[in-house]
Amino acid sequence: MTDQVQADPIHAFITDTLKDHAVVLFMKGSPDAPRCGFSSLAVQILDHIGADFVGVDVLQDEALREGVKTFSDWPTIPQLYVKGEFVGGSDIVREMFNAGELQTLMAEKGVALGEPAEA
Repeated sequence: MTDQVQADPIHAFITDTLKDHAVVLFMKGSPDAPRCGFSSLAVQILDHIGADFVGVDVLQDEALREGVKTFSDWPTIPQLYVKGEFVGGSDIVREMFNAGELQTLMAEKGVALGEPAEA
């Protein structure tokens, strides 16, 4: 672990969250109640492919909202991680889903996809 991660409690929280869960979506709101259209789109795609994921609401903590952006060096939210690897925001997730690449990535990373969630 780098000194920077140890020195930054937000980055340490993000690192721990990514270690504890195979698929993590840093988002605005919760999976049950997204608070922006981009987060809602990402949740719908993950639900559609049956991915078991954890949603982390960045609106609960300003430091987390900014910290997740510096952690990934990505300026927007939502941010999807699979097995600790940053995948991208909602546009990238949508493009990968439409091309079938998101499902392939999940399979390659060993993430089991279940039945699409009921709406």
